Amino acid sequence: MTFTEQLSQYFSSSGIVTYIVLIWLSLYFILSLWIFLYRILILSGLLAQEKLSLESLMQGNYKLSRSSLLSYSLKRKHANVTRELLEVSKQRAIARATVGLTLLSVFASTAPFIGLFGTVVEILEAFSRLGEGARATLEVIAPVISKALIATAAGILTAIPAYSFHILLKRKSFELVSIIQMEIEMIINMEQTSGMEIKQG
Repeated sequence: MTFTEQLSQYFSSSGIVTYIVLIWLSLYFILSLWIFLYRILILSGLLAQEKLSLESLMQGNYKLSRSSLLSYSLKRKHANVTRELLEVSKQRAIARATVGLTLLSVFASTAPFIGLFGTVVEILEAFSRLGEGARATLEVIAPVISKALIATAAGILTAIPAYSFHILLKRKSFELVSIIQMEIEMIINMEQTSGMEIKQG
């Protein structure tokens, strides 16, 4: 029996709960992939901008790039940029950098349970059918349990990339926040030592 025939036989013998579980897990997988690709591109762009701004500050340039996430602090009408105002910009940057992480965490933690739910329902339905007349021998039970465990496997298969994407994006976000913190320290230090105000470039 070919794989296509096995797949066709599986879906033809599956119940409505199995269809719902597999569609649910498919949506989880597609959304996880989309969130990861979209966010990794945004975070890579933000990291590149902040690295340029940090290099500019390290070279003694008193102009912060307009694309920097800290430029919000410089748009305000203040005589000097304060640490408090820079911390506000940092918190805004953290909120922007961590968009999507909660969803990936939810996908990674709930996908195995959704798959397990599908397996339990399949096994319950199979045993109810077996109890109606068929003899419960190993030859009869083994294929039923094997088919029911596909939902659990699908749940785990969905959770693994979601968890991996969550860790990778979290690492990128941490790197971005670390660079922003270094920029804040340099800006405060430069203003205190030289008395010159940091401007937008």
